Amino acid sequence: MRFHILTLFPEMVLQGLATSILGRACEKGILSFDAVNIRDFTQDKHGRVDDYPYGGGAGMLMQAQPIYDAWRSVAHGCTSGRPLRVIYLTPQGKVFDQKMAREMAQEEELVFVCGHYEGVDERVLEEIVTDRVSIGDYVLTGGELAAMVMIDAISRMVPGVLNNAQSGETESFHENLLEYPQYTRPEVWRGRAVPSVLLGGDHAKVDAWRLERSVERTRRWRPDLYERYDLPGRALAYLLRDRLLHMDMIENIRRGQAEVLAVREDGVIIRDVTTGIYMITAETKDAGERLLSFVGTQAEVFACHQDFVMESVAARFQKSYVNECLQAVYTRKQKFSEETPFLIRPLTEEDLELVAAHYELYTKEKLCAVLRKGAVFGAFLRQSVDECMKDREENGADKIRSDDGGKIDSLICAGFIGTHEEGGIGLLYVRKACRRQGAAEALEKFLINRTLEKGWTPYVQIFPENEASLRLQEKLGFRFSRKKIYWIS
Repeated sequence: MRFHILTLFPEMVLQGLATSILGRACEKGILSFDAVNIRDFTQDKHGRVDDYPYGGGAGMLMQAQPIYDAWRSVAHGCTSGRPLRVIYLTPQGKVFDQKMAREMAQEEELVFVCGHYEGVDERVLEEIVTDRVSIGDYVLTGGELAAMVMIDAISRMVPGVLNNAQSGETESFHENLLEYPQYTRPEVWRGRAVPSVLLGGDHAKVDAWRLERSVERTRRWRPDLYERYDLPGRALAYLLRDRLLHMDMIENIRRGQAEVLAVREDGVIIRDVTTGIYMITAETKDAGERLLSFVGTQAEVFACHQDFVMESVAARFQKSYVNECLQAVYTRKQKFSEETPFLIRPLTEEDLELVAAHYELYTKEKLCAVLRKGAVFGAFLRQSVDECMKDREENGADKIRSDDGGKIDSLICAGFIGTHEEGGIGLLYVRKACRRQGAAEALEKFLINRTLEKGWTPYVQIFPENEASLRLQEKLGFRFSRKKIYWIS
């Protein structure tokens, strides 16, 4: 990997990078450092590279022309064939971290622009810079030290630079954890002994101890990092305290379609990546407000697990349409028998009008997406031609799907059920003429079995006034959360 540093002090940079691990990597040809003296490109006969700022102010500014020509000399010699990434070191930039180091280590060449004095003419920055980066919220006399810090961190991620290939991955900040404490000889020093677990030779126990110490240190010393550590795992640990209330969030994470935005000791917020729906639970109104700070202003729909969170969403995002739901969870593992007079099979986009006529909570576009995924199933009954003709006259041919094709009898759709994109069982509808024949029960048993086969936990959300559905869930053995969920949009 090749680093180009545009600087007024090339000796400072080269001396700092030519020692220890980076120096050895340079000798092996793994790394190379090219310190470009910006003064070599000035057009001023006195070698000046700075001037007074327009509009007045203290200090001098580095001029655009010398920096631009220095960059151009590097760009003309670039052989990688990839766009050249140019980094300007500035307190105004994005803060450098281990993730950025790992990502930049994938480049073949990097250019660093080191400013001095009171800064750099903005026009050249706009012309050549791709990344503005800061190593912290403080001001240095120039960008050289910051560039060396970044180069050191990036170089460690380059294959072959470190003798132990794992060293770059297992030290501080890997997976947002600080490094665990380490010990060497003697076994006892000034009365302090090495922890016994490190002397026993059980590598599994050693790994567990090191992880525990890393988590403990991060929680105590860097709570900002700890908040980003193992978000799905910590979110699940919190949500499982009341799994009936939180099963929608739990399943969203388990099914791999959740972006966990934040985990606190008093709440969790996630975003369903399929639908963009935000799901949030909190112990207090203040905790809910803090979690909502992770949400962008364009958010459309929220599933809130407390009424005070719903009220905060309404006030913060100007939402007013609220649906209250009861959540029921099928906690058993055994499947149902599927003996039924109904033929159950997936519906397709051809059935859009049928489903749209009886399910109004989704737009046709959204229904199309669900049907396209094969997530909606219909229950069909066989009818004679006379029964079919009578049914069509009473219900309208456009609302009844049949597969008669001139045959002696016909399949008529008695109802349908589906899985919402965020994971819950729903979209249940049974035609009036087919009710009290077990269609709803047959459909839900069928979908529960399909859900269990995938290793998922079936759950449904029901409007409290839907007494028929409530009775059905009780009959099927669902358990209800004591608290409501509030959908707000």
